[in-house]
Order: sequence, then structure tokens, then C-alpha cells
Amino acid sequence: MRRVYLDHNATTPLRPEARDAMIAAMEVCGNPSSVHAEGRAAKAVIEKARAQVAAAFGADGADIVFTSGSTEGAALALEGRGLHGAGIEHDAVRAWTVEDLPVSSQGAVTVADPARSTLQLANSETGVIQALPKGLAVTDATQAFGKLPIAFNWLDVQMALVSAHKLGGPKGVGAVVTKRGTDLEARIKGGGQEMGRRSGTENVIGIAGFGAAAEAAARDLANGIWETVAELRNILEKALEAGSKSTIFVGKDQDRLPNTLCFATPGWKGETQVMQMDLSGFAISAGSACSSGKVRASAVLTAMGYDEATAASAVRVSLGPETSEEDVLRFAETWLEKEKKHRARAA
Repeated sequence: MRRVYLDHNATTPLRPEARDAMIAAMEVCGNPSSVHAEGRAAKAVIEKARAQVAAAFGADGADIVFTSGSTEGAALALEGRGLHGAGIEHDAVRAWTVEDLPVSSQGAVTVADPARSTLQLANSETGVIQALPKGLAVTDATQAFGKLPIAFNWLDVQMALVSAHKLGGPKGVGAVVTKRGTDLEARIKGGGQEMGRRSGTENVIGIAGFGAAAEAAARDLANGIWETVAELRNILEKALEAGSKSTIFVGKDQDRLPNTLCFATPGWKGETQVMQMDLSGFAISAGSACSSGKVRASAVLTAMGYDEATAASAVRVSLGPETSEEDVLRFAETWLEKEKKHRARAA
């Protein structure tokens, strides 16, 4: 049985370009803080990747502060600031915010005070894209980077969070992108690496992979790959909609990430669907991967006003550049067969 990976919002396959860059970086033995030739060689790897990430994210002139990922980035950008946030944010962001921004039934968030607020660019579960207000303090761009034609310098935000493994880079590396001169106090103190904002010897190998992946992702975006993915997502949505009249397609009337489809079938638990589809050769998820293993209703759908039973029945399918039409049609056929059996058992 050929498995089909449809969980790209959780993590993505490592791009060949990232793998090659990481293998090359493994041969560089110096500490990037050292002043000798070996240290300078390691530092050069980091600075090349910094330039690649900046170019891919449209952040020329901004500061790229490498971290271990968006969870650490959220703590660095948000801890102690008391910014306003919404219930649809990732748990890593919600941990540091005052959760009082209103969310519509379609997942749109209203921001009254941008300079004192954080708002994600796109939601990991529903794919809903937000219209960011000017002057926003922080945006979580983790899911949007590499999938949407965006540029940090256009967004008019103070800081953004990004992560390598969402666009074909390695796990365990990300960045906080800030306007140059932004006051960003280090949470991890020590040797003063990353412009004094994140101490600790840099993950040279991971950072090299991040830079290469970001560059490749920008090239794919320019070549229209995600437009093709969006067409496949729409084919899948129509097939499921035609075969299951009781299923709710979340955020359907909003702009969404081109690869993301979230749907709920009340009475059929999301984790049950995930397990059944896994046994049939498909990898999907129920909620954010960082919350997997926790049997609970989706906090995102709950914040959008769905009742607990509906929120608990939601699953997410997230496609990637390698997904084929055969993959989505086979998924639809398999899922609809299982949904029919579920309805028969429930009758």
C-alpha cells in the first residue's frame, strides 16, 4: 500500500536543497563565534542562510534572529508584553497573550489596537488568512511563509515568527524577523549570539538547511506551484462535499492557504477519522500537530463558535507540492466509504 502524506501543515518533507546544504555544513567544524578561519567559515554559513531567509521573506534590511523554532520565537517576541490575542492562535502564542480579540464564525479576527496586539497571518488548522492591520506588534507567519506571496517589508508589522520545517527545512530551527532597531530583549542569555538577542552557539547545520529551503520555497512560489496545489484542494473539497451532505467545511467563504482543508462531521470524532485513514494509508490530522495526543475539541473551532461536538469532529487535510490528483481522489473515495459506514453504524 502506497502511503499518501497529507499533513504538510504539521511538517514537510525535507527538500533536497536543504539536505545538500546541511551535509555541506557538517564539514564546517568551527564555532561561528571564533575569530580564526574555521570559525569565520561557520559564521559565513550562518550569514548566507540569514540572507537567503531575508530574501525569501521579503525582509531586506530587517533583522533575522535565528531560534529553535516558532515556539521559542513566540516566547522571545511575546513574553511579558501582555499583547492582545485571539483564541485561534497557536498554543505557543496563546501562552503569552491576553485572549480577548473577537473571532467571527468564519475565523476572521478584529483588532482594535494593532500596536498592542498579535495576529497570525494564516491558521494552521483552518487555513484562514487574516487581513493584518497596519502597525501590528507581532504576526505568526509560520504557516504562510513559503505558501503565500508575502513580504515582511509590505506587512507593516514589528515582528514575525517563521519556522524552517513548515517549508521543507529541518525541524528545530526558525527565526524572529524584526524591523531593524526593534528592542528585543534576550530570553536566553549568555554569549550574546544573534545580535545579543538569543545566546547559545548557533545550530549551523539546521540554519544552513533553513536558508536553502527558504530559497527553494520562494522559487516554487514564483513558479506557481501553490496555484496547482489550490486546484487540487478544491477538487478534494468538491468531491467530499458532493458525497457527504452532513459535513461542514470550515472557513470555506474566507481566503485560505492554498493547501488546507478543514472539515467537521458531527458525531464522528476527529481522532477516530485520523486513525482510520492512517490504517488506509493516509496521513492527516485532527487539530494542530503540537497538540496531538490530547483528546480534546479543537480550540480554534471553539473560538469560532462551533459547539464542542462539532469541534471535536474536525480534521485537517493539508496538501504539498508533491500531492497528485490521484492522491486527493483516492483520499476522497476512501474517506467517503468510511463516512458512509459511520453513518450506518450510528443509525
